[in-house]
Amino acid sequence: MDPFFDDKGSGGDYHALCEQRRRLRREKKRRRQRQLLGIGITGAAVLIMAVVMIVGKTSGVNGVRSWFQKENSGQQSASPEKGKLLARNREEPGQTDREPEDAFSGEQSGTDMEQSGPGDQSAGQDGAPGQDGQTENDMEQDQPDRHFVTAADKKDIRSKKVISTHAVLINESTDTVVASKKAMKRIPPASMTKVLTVLVAAERLTEADLDDKFTITLDITDYSYINECSSVGFLDGEKVTVRDLFYGTVLPSGGDAAAGLAIYVAGSMEAFVDLMNEKLEELGIADSAHMTNCVGIYNKNHYCSVYDMAVIMKAALQNPLCRKVLSAHTYTTTPTKKHPEGITISNWFLRRIEDKDTGGDVLCAKTGFVAEAGNCAVSYGTFAGGTDYICVTAGSTSSWRCIYDHVEIYRKYIPSDK
Repeated sequence: MDPFFDDKGSGGDYHALCEQRRRLRREKKRRRQRQLLGIGITGAAVLIMAVVMIVGKTSGVNGVRSWFQKENSGQQSASPEKGKLLARNREEPGQTDREPEDAFSGEQSGTDMEQSGPGDQSAGQDGAPGQDGQTENDMEQDQPDRHFVTAADKKDIRSKKVISTHAVLINESTDTVVASKKAMKRIPPASMTKVLTVLVAAERLTEADLDDKFTITLDITDYSYINECSSVGFLDGEKVTVRDLFYGTVLPSGGDAAAGLAIYVAGSMEAFVDLMNEKLEELGIADSAHMTNCVGIYNKNHYCSVYDMAVIMKAALQNPLCRKVLSAHTYTTTPTKKHPEGITISNWFLRRIEDKDTGGDVLCAKTGFVAEAGNCAVSYGTFAGGTDYICVTAGSTSSWRCIYDHVEIYRKYIPSDK
């Protein structure tokens, strides 16, 4: 028998020793608590004394300041413009406060976000009057046609089956707005941003560049992880091809791939963002669109409208590499030492919509999600006897609901070819 459990053997001494140790631990704990209490009381007293002294000094300083202001009344220490600049510089770049007129937030519905767009202050359905009495159609007519002509019979998207709060349907063949819903209102584009990312990169690279090797760094993987981005799964020190970075940016919406692509092209993500905003200038939408990162991470200064995203998508479709990447359903990255069989990635929007009855074929797509934007997507396809269309939505409640919004818009608002 084990002596530790034998009351007649040394087990009795063992239990007595354990009890003694318990008593010593309890006493030690009580002493520590009394010490901490004493330290707390002393600290509180010191803090009170410090506050009293500071208040006394502040009163004196305020008196001097008041006299100084009177003596120097009418003088300005800085221009209004400089004051605005200083105020902007004090803002944190990643803060999540939103400007009321451009807010695009919603309420939670389970683990997904349904975006109601409180900042718009307009009714839930297009065509219904907002607070200023304007309908959605009136508000969009106030905006000049910069790229797409508004069709004479343009429809307001009112279908109850379309949950997305913002949407636009473009006849890409004729550059015509066929149907819309708050299409000009500012939204956070989330990972739809990556359409612009691959477009800017593709315009600066050659076919030969796609086989170049790029080494993934810890900074890149940390950036993707800290910002809770989707990722391809590249690892620190892994050498991947530039082609892999393109497909990794779009198919799984990899933050690691997008960051790597930006650094390869411009030397840093910051420099690449400058190129993105230059592209917005070139496209003529810099007055309503602006980017702060290449991934789609939320920032109040990272925005566009669904109309702007349609402009970006049209430009991307005209680039052969972008069109090829945006149309891929699956792709396997080049084998590396860390991933000997490569990594197989998918464009789940295309894979999930391919068997839905849209009335045509959806050929290209890019999705996105951040809490402030809900689920969003831009897609392109061929319908009605070979006519090409671009659809952009934002503010849906789930990835699946976003897909069904595109299905409904394509089915309901594309004119029949009969």
